[in-house]
Amino acid sequence: MPKIQRIGRTVFLLIHFAAILSYGQIPAPPQQQPIALVNCTVHPVTCEPIENASIVFDEGRIVAIGADIEIPSNAIEIGLGGKHVYPGLIESNSQLGLTEISSVDVTNDYAERGDINPNVRAEVAINPESEHIPVARANGIALAVAAPGSGLISGRSALIKTDGWTWEEMTFKAPLSMIINWPYMRLADDSEASKKYQESAIKQIETLDKVIEDARAYMIARASDEADNRFVKTDVRWEAMIPVLKGELPVWIKANSLLEIESAVSWADKHKLKLVLVGGIEACYFADLLKQRDIPVIITSILRLPGRRDADFDEPFTLPLRFYRAGVKFCIACGSSSKTRNLPYHAAKAAAYGLPKDEALKAITLYPAQIMGVADRVGSLEKGKDATFIVTDGDPLEITTQVEQLYIQGRRIDLSNKHRRLYEKYRQRYRQIKSQTKRSQ
Repeated sequence: MPKIQRIGRTVFLLIHFAAILSYGQIPAPPQQQPIALVNCTVHPVTCEPIENASIVFDEGRIVAIGADIEIPSNAIEIGLGGKHVYPGLIESNSQLGLTEISSVDVTNDYAERGDINPNVRAEVAINPESEHIPVARANGIALAVAAPGSGLISGRSALIKTDGWTWEEMTFKAPLSMIINWPYMRLADDSEASKKYQESAIKQIETLDKVIEDARAYMIARASDEADNRFVKTDVRWEAMIPVLKGELPVWIKANSLLEIESAVSWADKHKLKLVLVGGIEACYFADLLKQRDIPVIITSILRLPGRRDADFDEPFTLPLRFYRAGVKFCIACGSSSKTRNLPYHAAKAAAYGLPKDEALKAITLYPAQIMGVADRVGSLEKGKDATFIVTDGDPLEITTQVEQLYIQGRRIDLSNKHRRLYEKYRQRYRQIKSQTKRSQ
C-alpha cells in the first residue's frame, strides 16, 4: 500500500474512532410512569406564566398544568425549587445531523449530485452520533429541521428530535417541506457579470417550470392509468413532487433579495404551490403581499451583517420587529448546524431591538411549530401536548441562563456533551497546576 494511502487511511480511522470514543450519551428510554414537576414557574407562551405551579405528564404527554392540580399517587415528584419551565426550543433551518466537519467530505451528507433531486429524504441520512446534536440540546434545542442543500431542488426536509438511537426514532415529521434554492438574482446593469447572472437565473427558472410541467403530466398520467388499472412505470422524482402539486407539502424557497423574493412568490402563485420563504433578508419590502398571501417567513439569521452596503447597521436585528408590526407570520432560526445552540440568542437580539420579549420567545417555540404544522403537539405547554420542554434557572434568552433539564416526549435527556467534557477536563487541569504552584512556593 502506498505511503500516502496508508497515512490517509490512518487519519480516517483516528477520526472515526475518536468520534466513537468521545460520544458517551445513551438515548433516553420511553417514559415509564407519571412524573410531576412541582414548585416551578411554567411559561406556556400562549398565556401568562403560572407561578408556584406543577406540571404532570405521562406516556410522553402533558396531563395537567396549574397551581392547584392533583398529583397522581403513582407519580414521581421532582421539586424544582422555583425554577422555570419553557417549551423546548425549535430550530427551523439547519443541516443538524447531516454534516459534521465541513472540510471533511465523508462527514457531509446533505447534498446530492445534479440540480433536480425532489426524491431526496433528509431523515434517512441523519447521523444520530453527531457531536453537534448533544451540544444543541444542552442549550434547550428539542427539535430541529434537517434540510438538504444542493442544486435547484434539494429534496425533502425533516423535523427531528435531538435524541434517539436511530434516524427512525429521531424523526418527528417527514417529509416536512420541499427545499428549493432560488436562483441568485440582483438588479441588472451593463456589466458582463450581471448579464451572465441574469441569463443563468432565467434558465434556472425555466428549468423549475419544466419540472412542474413534467411532474404534473406524470401525476395526471398516473391517475388515469390507475383508473384504467394499467401498469405505470414509477419515476421517484415525480412521485415526490405529487404532494407538492396537491398542496399537501409546502415548498420552502430560499430567497433573500428583492428580485429573488418577488419572482419566487410569483412563481409559486403561478403554479399554485404552498409557499414558505426561507431567508427573506429583504422580504419586509413585500410585507403587505406576504400578509395578503399568508406566506410565512423563516428568518435564517439575526446575528449577521446587513444585506446591502447601504442598509442600516441594525437591519438584520430589526427584521423580526418589522414583520411583527406588519402582521406577517415569521419565526427565527439560527441557520447553522455547528452553532444551533445559539438559537435563543438570535431571538434575544431581536428582542433587544424592539421585538416584544414574549414574541421573541414565541419565534423559537410556538411560531415555528405553527409554520411546520405541528403546533397541536409542540411549541407551547398545554394539556394533551407532548411533554417536550426545558427546565432553566432563568430566562432562556439570557446568555447567563443554564438549561438544567430537557424532556422530549416525557423522556429526560442526558445534557452532557463535548463542550462540557472539555470544560471539566481543563478545569481539572487548572486545579492541578494551581495545586502544584502552591506546593512549589
